[in-house]
Amino acid sequence: MTRIALITGGSRGLGRNTALHLARQGVDLVITYRTGAAEAEAVVAEARELGRTAVALPLDAGDTSTFGAFTEAVRGALAERWGRDTFDFLVNNAGVGRHAPFSEVTEEVFDELMNVHVKGVYFLTQALLPLLADGGRIVNLSTGLTRFAQNGYSAYASMKGAVEVLTRYLAKELGPRGIAVNTVAPGPVATDFSGGVVRDNAELNSFLASQTALGRTGLPDDIGGAIAALLTDGTGWITAQRIEISGGTFL
Repeated sequence: MTRIALITGGSRGLGRNTALHLARQGVDLVITYRTGAAEAEAVVAEARELGRTAVALPLDAGDTSTFGAFTEAVRGALAERWGRDTFDFLVNNAGVGRHAPFSEVTEEVFDELMNVHVKGVYFLTQALLPLLADGGRIVNLSTGLTRFAQNGYSAYASMKGAVEVLTRYLAKELGPRGIAVNTVAPGPVATDFSGGVVRDNAELNSFLASQTALGRTGLPDDIGGAIAALLTDGTGWITAQRIEISGGTFL
C-alpha cells in the first residue's frame, strides 16, 4: 500500500524540500500552507510529475480553533484521493522565526511563537491522531539552538525545547500503537526562514561555516533528505530521539 505523508508548512523551505524528497521515494503527499496557495500548488504539481498523488490544504498552524475543520478536510482528502481513512507519516514542520534580544521580546511575539510551535504542534497532533495509522511515524522540527545559544533566540529556542520534551512523551504514549516519534534539529540553513538571515548575510554565513565541522552552512537538501531518510524502511526502531542535522555546528 502506498504510504502517505502529511507535512505542515510544505509549500516552501524545508517543508517543500522534505515533501519532494519523499515524493521521489514513492510517498504520496498532503501538504499544508497558510498564505502561499500558489507555492503549495507548485509543490503538488512537482509531486505529480514524479508520479505521486498529492494535495494541498490550507492551515493556520497557530490557530487551534481551526484544527477540527482541518482534520475533517484531511479525512475527506484521504477518502477521495486514496480511498483510505489513515495516513502514515506526520511531519510537524510549520513555523515562524522571530529574532530579538531577551530584553525586547514582547508578549505578543512570545504568544505567536508559543501558538505555532508548542500549542499548535501539541493540539494538531492530538486532532490528527485518529487518522494516523498504527505503525506510523511522527517527526517534529526543532533547532540546533536548543543545544547551543545565540543572541536573540531565547523565545524561539525555548519553544523548540518544549517540542523536544513533547517528542519523548509522544514516543512513550504512542509506542503501544507502534508509532515512532522523533525530533529533527537543523543547524543554520540557507533558506528564507527568519528573513533569510543565514542565506543572505554573507558575513554571518561565513562565520557559521567556520564554526561547522563540515565547513559550510546547511542547505535545504541536507535537511529534507535526512527527514525523508528517517521515514524510510529500516528506521522504525528509532524513537524518542533528538537528531541534530547541523554538519557539526559549534562542537
